[in-house]
Order: sequence, then C-alpha cells, then structure tokens
Amino acid sequence: MNNLPGPSPLIRPAPFIRTDELLGGKFGSARTYELEKQYGNGKLMRLLEIIGAGGPFRALTPWELEDPAGHRVINASGYAALPFGDNPPELNAFVRRVLEDPQQMLFAQQSASEWRAALQANLVTLLAQESNDHHDSRVFFSNSGAEAIEAAIKFAQAARPKARYIINFTRAYHGKTLGALALTPNPNLQGPFKNILSPNVITLPFGDADAVERTLRRVGADKIMAVITEPILGEAGVRLPPPGFLKRLGEVCRQAGVLVIADEIQTGLGRSGHWFESVAQGLIPDIVTLAKPLGGGMTAVGATIVRDEIYRPLLGSFETIKRHSNTFGGNTIAMAVGLKSLEMLIDADAPARSRRLGELGLNRLKTMQARHPELLEEVRGAGMLFGMNFRPVLALPFKFQANLISEATGALALKAFYRSGVLLNFSLNAARTMRLTPAMNIPEDVFGTLFTRVEHTAAAYPSSFKLVQRYGTPELLRLLKAAFLEK
Repeated sequence: MNNLPGPSPLIRPAPFIRTDELLGGKFGSARTYELEKQYGNGKLMRLLEIIGAGGPFRALTPWELEDPAGHRVINASGYAALPFGDNPPELNAFVRRVLEDPQQMLFAQQSASEWRAALQANLVTLLAQESNDHHDSRVFFSNSGAEAIEAAIKFAQAARPKARYIINFTRAYHGKTLGALALTPNPNLQGPFKNILSPNVITLPFGDADAVERTLRRVGADKIMAVITEPILGEAGVRLPPPGFLKRLGEVCRQAGVLVIADEIQTGLGRSGHWFESVAQGLIPDIVTLAKPLGGGMTAVGATIVRDEIYRPLLGSFETIKRHSNTFGGNTIAMAVGLKSLEMLIDADAPARSRRLGELGLNRLKTMQARHPELLEEVRGAGMLFGMNFRPVLALPFKFQANLISEATGALALKAFYRSGVLLNFSLNAARTMRLTPAMNIPEDVFGTLFTRVEHTAAAYPSSFKLVQRYGTPELLRLLKAAFLEK
C-alpha cells in the first residue's frame, strides 16, 4: 500500500500588484493593513492598528500627516531621520533634477563618483572644523546606521589586531545587525542571537569614566580595541551624560592608546544643537558614525568617518582594499541626497536653530511635568531631541508584569497624544519614554502648536492611570493580549 502523501492542493496565487494601483490612489488602507499583516511584520501592524496610529498616511505638508479617517497630526516621530520633514519640496525637486540628467551614472561602485567625492570632502571638512584631529580623515559609506557601526568595528579591529574587547555602556543602542547588536546591551533585542554575537563586549555604567579607567587597568589596555559611546542615549529615552564625562572618557582612552567610536547617528549634524555632540562635549573621537539626517528622509545613507592612520590598516593597501565593501553604499542617488541634505543643514545653521527651539520646547515640557507629576516622572531634551518619561499606568510587583505594564504605558501614551494630534516615537530601550524628534526646519508656528497640543494632552490625562480610565479596562486588556501576549 502506498502511504506517500498526495500532491498538495493547488493554491491559486494572488495577481501581481501593478504600480498604477498605488500611484492612482486605489489601493486603500484596509488592503494595505491586510497585506502588511500577512507578508510583513504582522505583529507590529497589529499593535499599530489597535492603537489607531499606524496610517497609512498622506503628507499634507512636510510636518503634518493625515490618516485614512481624515485625522491630522503633527509629525514629531521619524526617529531623527526626517531633518526636513516628510517629502520636503526642496529636496524632492533636487532629486528630480539629478534623475533628469540622461547621462548620469547611478551606480558608481567600481569607479570614481563626483557625488561621493564631494560628500566625502564636505563631511571631513565639517568635522575638521570642529576637531582638527580629523583634518586628514576618510569616509566609508553604507546604507544605514547599523552598517556604519559594523564598519567602525572592523576599522577598530584592523587598527588594533591584538585587542579582543570593546567597551560599551548600559542602555546603549547601536543597531541590530550582529556586530552592532553585540554593542546594544538589551537582552530582549539580543534574544536568541547571544551565542553568535561578536565582538567580545564589556558593558560599563553610562557616565562613569572612572569605571572605564579601572577596566583598562584590570583587563589591560592592549586587549581593548575601542570604547563606543553615544554622546546622548537616544533609544534609552534621551539620557544626557554627566557634565565632563565625554571629555574625561576621551582623555582616559587617549592616554591608554584605546580608540573611541562616537555614535552620532541620532545626535549628529545639528539635531542635538551641535554638528557633533561628542566633540562639543570635549571628546575627540577616532571614529564617528553618521546616518539618519544624511538621507534627508528620502533615502538610506550611512557614513563612517575614520582618522587616516586607523583607516589604512583595513583599506589602505592593494592587499587589503577588498576587506570591506558595500554594494550600494556610495550610489549616486544616496550621495546626491546626502550632499544636498548637508548643504541645506549648513545653509540653515541647523545646530543654532535646534538649540534655540530646543530650549523653548524643553522649558515647556518642564513646566508641564511640574504641573502633572502623576503623569510624567521626568522630561529631558537636547536641541530638537526630547523625551517624556511616563509613570507606569499600574504598579505590579513582578518583573514580567512590570515590563508588560511599561510596554502598555508607552502604547497608551502614544495613542493619547495621537488622538490630540501629535505623532510620537517609541523608545526601544525605555518603554515608558516617548520621544519627540520634529523636523529641524519645522516652522516656528507649527512648533508652537505641537507643544500646545502636548500640553493639552497632559491636562486631559493628568495622571498615568487616567490613560487607562479613558482607554477603558476592556480595551486595555485587549491591547495587552493582542499586542504583547498572543503568539
């Protein structure tokens, strides 16, 4: 008797989706959600659908979005990757000019590229103006911040081949590719990948330069290739270092001959109120990573800026030039957008504007926190990077329950502010902290309206428990079950 399984039933594939359906506006939000949940990150889509803040959106202006129900919000999200808002007209028009050149070579990987050459030169010039140690630095381009970190790790290891360890700091976030994830000490994010993460990492308290100095003595400076730090912990909820920490860190590392990598992916190019926050705080980094604002919110650009003597061991000879490369890093569109984005930031003096508006916004948040301490534990900010740390909606004794409630607190806060017309950012290393990262060129009247809406929302929910009451216990349980408990 033949017990072999029979042929699988024929499943008729869905018809291919034509581009005209999307350009013609016929696609629809329901179909979008259905396909996202079926073929993409369905759990994330489910969470956003329950919160009601998942779009898909139309950009009414670079700073204001409209959802399928006609609800309008000021976009304070974007994770610091929207320096000019969404679909900025000036950058959009520039890209069209580039694409209209019929002789433009768009993929210049194994050839020189004027766009890449110009952006390399401008980034080094900008950094050298802030730190003379980088007057002869070189740039390696990639497609993301995580890839910029991966390149930084390889440059550091090649420059110090006998060293085994990298020092990072608690609650840091450097990305989710394997090397970058090893430097991101979040057990939830590292999850099942812990046994394959590389390099070897020593995690120390953020802000403790004495701990770094002790570790260099204990382990041996010759065994430590680099210390990596964010000048401000972005995904930890906009946490600023103690005064003098970065300057002292740099001094300790330089005396010991250990390299310093400054992760400026979120803070750099004006967002924090300086071109390079690490340098402004007295650190002289050997390697600087950049990404988010370079892409102008339109494309993906990562950059690793490396002092020449550190660059050469990895890519400085005919024998080694193939040891690190990136197929699409440095492509014409990415480089053109990066060059124009940097030009727009320089022309607008983005750091000065971020400092001025950032001070106004932070003062309003501090006043709001003082009025509603049962809602907000703390507010923090640097330039156009703001964090609001909410009190937990419920107090539960067990760690698992506390983590769950922290996640629910963040989701409920996101929903409450969305209803009031403000779209916020989650924080990956601080579930109860929502961030505001508005466009650096946001008009001042829109910026003022943004914070007025934030204040009105806080007045409507003067305590975290009010988030639960307004949401309703059955809806809260539904949120917890669907978003955090269901497999």
